[in-house]
Amino acid sequence: MSNEQLLEKIHLVVEKLMNLGGSDYDKDRTVSRTDTKKGIIQRDFGIEEWDWPQGVGLYGLYKLQDFYEDGRYLPFFEKWYSGHVDKGLPSKNINTTAPFLPLSYLYESLTKSGDFKELCEKRADWLMNELPKTPDNGFQHVTSAIGDRNGVSLNEGQLWVDTLFMSVLFLNNMANQSGRQDWKNEAIHQFLVHIKYLFDKKTGLFHHGFRFDKMDNFGGIFWCRGNSWFTYGIMEYLDNCKEELNEGVRTFFIDTFKSQAEALLKLQAPSGLWHTVLTDDTSYEEVSGSAAIAAGLLRGVKAGILNESFQAAADRAIAAICENISEDGTVLNVSAGTGIGMTADHYKNILIMPMAYGQALALTALCEALEK
Repeated sequence: MSNEQLLEKIHLVVEKLMNLGGSDYDKDRTVSRTDTKKGIIQRDFGIEEWDWPQGVGLYGLYKLQDFYEDGRYLPFFEKWYSGHVDKGLPSKNINTTAPFLPLSYLYESLTKSGDFKELCEKRADWLMNELPKTPDNGFQHVTSAIGDRNGVSLNEGQLWVDTLFMSVLFLNNMANQSGRQDWKNEAIHQFLVHIKYLFDKKTGLFHHGFRFDKMDNFGGIFWCRGNSWFTYGIMEYLDNCKEELNEGVRTFFIDTFKSQAEALLKLQAPSGLWHTVLTDDTSYEEVSGSAAIAAGLLRGVKAGILNESFQAAADRAIAAICENISEDGTVLNVSAGTGIGMTADHYKNILIMPMAYGQALALTALCEALEK
């Protein structure tokens, strides 16, 4: 697709992302357990709350601003972050750390840059010293409590692949910004420990999570968006580290990425997308995970890590993503928030709804496809 065609889609997606509105924590007080199993969590649907869907959304918007090499969205960022500081942030957890990732790149351009820098540094310090840890000192995947802005769900002794994108990328970037080698070392450790417990040697794919109380990967399901957090996240991480990363560690990460990419290549549907349960072609095809996979594959090709067969696969995915963008810019066929399940049906039963991260990940993939 030409840059002109891609930019037309991009601007539709961005306009929708910035005007998604908001659904708040209070509405979740009436959500039933059955609803949450389908992914119906009200705070996730808009752009106005402070949690992981919004954090991923803002990161996609930052990436587009970076492509243009100007500050065209700074007024939006200024209003969003300043408004939340005035309101007061929700509980500290892995998922509410996600909005700090774009902020760690943006704070120097915001009016109260010193205050925002201090806010980022305090959150990085919290990850290091106060966030509960699993055995092997992994970041426990503590999440926001449903219906309680100040509460958390501990998910005790659990590692989730989402953590790498939601918190570890931020910690690593703050290590660069602040010159903190201890933070940089911890980011390396978290990638290593998550690979140790979540990478499946037989398939080359990633499990959604691991629990230390039973020493297993829950139901052993290979979830599309979960895998995509690694596909795209590891390339973001390697680029952020530049040449500072130990060469042996870098090679280990690249080899893991290549193994996963080869597995994903075999599982791509004829449409160009991937199924929400990667190994189950009766599960629906899901756009947000497919978009992050495409973005990661494109980055891998540009870096010379992956060969041209991956370019062709990514191009098919980009075309499919564009077909799933409605006339008003809504990214279609995006699965709602997804906790860990024991069966494929758990993932297949998650509702399809417009989400901030669906807009953002489609945006990210399309930006990666642009020719500079």
